[in-house]
Amino acid sequence: MTDDVPRFGFGDNWNKFIRQKHNAERLNAASKRLTSFLNREDMKGLDFLDIGCGSGLHSMAALTLGAGKVHSFDYDPNSVKATQFLREKAGNPPNWKVERGDVLDPAYMESLGKWNFVYSWGVLHHTGAMWDAVRNAQARVADGGLFYIALYSADVDLQPSKEFWLEIKKEYNRVTPFTRWLMMWWYVWRFGISMNVRNVPALVKQIWTHRTKRGMNYFTDVRDWIGGWPMEYAGDQETADFLEDQYGFELINVSVGHACSEFLFRKTGVLGRKTDVKQLVEKLKTEKAYTVV
Repeated sequence: MTDDVPRFGFGDNWNKFIRQKHNAERLNAASKRLTSFLNREDMKGLDFLDIGCGSGLHSMAALTLGAGKVHSFDYDPNSVKATQFLREKAGNPPNWKVERGDVLDPAYMESLGKWNFVYSWGVLHHTGAMWDAVRNAQARVADGGLFYIALYSADVDLQPSKEFWLEIKKEYNRVTPFTRWLMMWWYVWRFGISMNVRNVPALVKQIWTHRTKRGMNYFTDVRDWIGGWPMEYAGDQETADFLEDQYGFELINVSVGHACSEFLFRKTGVLGRKTDVKQLVEKLKTEKAYTVV
């Protein structure tokens, strides 16, 4: 993807979030989100490669959940600073490494070796070359290892359209800081409370849910959504087919219907598998539990 639009300051956004908002409650929420999707009580026996570590919150969660070693990297220097800040808060553990790196750099990615758990949540679609990024990321998964990614879904019926939001993102990165501030509050007014002050209680609930269920911050996420450029969408079935058919993965858990679809794959080495994503979603709903991994 090529464009003359400046890249959004992902790292600046996350660095401010983690320095101003980090606390034990958010760490606990992030930890629960990880373990619930994995259907595990902890991460013992797993080594955690965090591709595009952002705030570093999920790297810290993996460490506290018992991951053997954690390697966090991000293209954005400010994301590296945010993650390093959390590493220092954790006492600079020797089994947690933080550095700048680029998922689109084959030589760097090759230098990382293989991992039994590779994680990249809401990152690869922001590289400007999403499928190259997915390809490089999956290559770091060891045989039998897990690959947990989240990508903006092309299947969600966004209102306004996906094209509308791409234009908003471009505009956000062209304008002054003050106009960006106005755009954030425009979003809150139009989409947060649907231009009706009676919906403020629902917004407050949403802000609280961001904090307690995800460990995140509503306004940080709003800036990330309206400003996050570059950006691409991926079809849910398209993602499953790409990794299963070409690279020998099996889709074992999935969560769809939100802006980002979440996928958990296991590397089996068997090419040509064709998991029907919609059927798997229905199966998981019927079982009312995540697949045991």
